[in-house]
Amino acid sequence: MENIGAVGLERRERVPWIGVVGLVAFVALSVLGALAGLWKLLVVGWVAFAAMGGGAVLGARSRERNAARSVRADGLASGAMITSAAIFLVPQAIGYQPQLGGLGIAAGIVAGYAGHTVGHRLTHLDLPLETTTAQLTAHALAAGIVIGTVYTLLPELGLLLGLSIVSHKAPAGYAAADRLRSKGLPIGAIALPAAGVGITALLVGLIEPPSTMALNAVVFGFAAGIFLHIAMDFLPECETGGEHAHDHTHGAAHAHLDRLRTHAVASTIAGAGAVALAWLLIA
Repeated sequence: MENIGAVGLERRERVPWIGVVGLVAFVALSVLGALAGLWKLLVVGWVAFAAMGGGAVLGARSRERNAARSVRADGLASGAMITSAAIFLVPQAIGYQPQLGGLGIAAGIVAGYAGHTVGHRLTHLDLPLETTTAQLTAHALAAGIVIGTVYTLLPELGLLLGLSIVSHKAPAGYAAADRLRSKGLPIGAIALPAAGVGITALLVGLIEPPSTMALNAVVFGFAAGIFLHIAMDFLPECETGGEHAHDHTHGAAHAHLDRLRTHAVASTIAGAGAVALAWLLIA
């Protein structure tokens, strides 16, 4: 038992270093990006970092975790992320080439599911990355590749582009911090997915790979598919034996879960509606 406890403590101590490595890499690439004049990518990367980091700070500052608050956090995050993907990512993928864009979306969802399912086995190993953080990192890196590949086609920096970044990152950071706290893990690891968009976007921008309509469709679709999988994974599951259930008598347990289901639906609708309303007001 002592060895298991020591391994667990060692793992908790190692987790924040993942975030430090991500932040250092992001800062170094930002310097190179500034020298190369990649100002759009720098703005997008740092806004994404600030949005997810800010969401994580808010999630970590919340008081003692309880089922209703956790359900509301997950519901708001999933609703906002699903709507963000539907408004900002899916149309881009389909716009480049409908069939290839759709294929990319399907591939992203399947890859997200496969990574999540196989990744569960990794939780039994002494690895310095928690599952939720690993999934968000995968999406951030994919999104950065998208932005870096087509950065010359990006719209002018403005409110609509800012909304698309913040609505993706802030809710995800909030919910991820909430989950890390529930597992007794520090939130410093979130710095890695927060910096992920900027890291890969700047790398691709510095390399300047060739870009085609077909490639853009697949890449945008794949990023949208991964993001949709993560968003759906955040949908609150208020079922017996689920992460939000507690020990109650049979009747009390059903009443408790019914209340949580109400919170889940209301918060998911609120998260989706907030992004949709902001888009309507800004577009």
